[in-house]
Amino acid sequence: MTENSANTRLEDEERKAVVRGERVGKTLERIDPFLGPQLVVGAAILLDLSLPDKLTLGPSWLIPSLEGLLLVGLIVASPLSNVKHSPRRRRIAIGLTALVSAANIASLALLVHYLVRGGNSNGRTLIYSGVVLWVTNVLLFGLWYWELDRGGPIERAHARGRFPDFMFVQMDKTQFAAPGWTPGLTDYLYLSFTNATAFSPTDTMPLTATAKSLMTVQALFSLVTVGLIVARAVNILA
Repeated sequence: MTENSANTRLEDEERKAVVRGERVGKTLERIDPFLGPQLVVGAAILLDLSLPDKLTLGPSWLIPSLEGLLLVGLIVASPLSNVKHSPRRRRIAIGLTALVSAANIASLALLVHYLVRGGNSNGRTLIYSGVVLWVTNVLLFGLWYWELDRGGPIERAHARGRFPDFMFVQMDKTQFAAPGWTPGLTDYLYLSFTNATAFSPTDTMPLTATAKSLMTVQALFSLVTVGLIVARAVNILA
């Protein structure tokens, strides 16, 4: 087999894999258009459960339990027949994300307080806690961006004509996107990941004051997590 034939075969397999992935995504969207965000929130809850008791408000099960109840409410409020327009679902989604975000920020504050007060008994626990908080931060702000941009996923799907909160590359370079392209949850999670690692926008620009404010808060959160907590934990291990 020649090198060109091998490359062609590899490209065909990659295209088939992309097509299969798109089919699975569309199937899941037909079943529940909000399944992806629900899974993201579920992952955030599991991460919260893994934090040490000293880094949680009240009993370790309290905040995840409340988050779980709100997650059930999100699922119940989003039946397929009501997906076209549901302000209640949007309010529940925003409330759920706000609650989990508040719990994550409180955990970060407790961890910073613990470090400032000289708590250094277990460096590995501190590193693990910092990683958990950072990953949760990426998930939560990905949901914030997904729910914020142009009034949320329902408004975007119906092209209500609202101005975008974020400028994606595909919106400017339309030759690289399918007609009528709109960003999905993966695009917002990627935006959140790059903002948490670079502490600034990369390929997606914030356009509104709200978007800029959210990205600033996330970058600050990530900077504190990486710069203070993880660095201090590495020093403890050393």
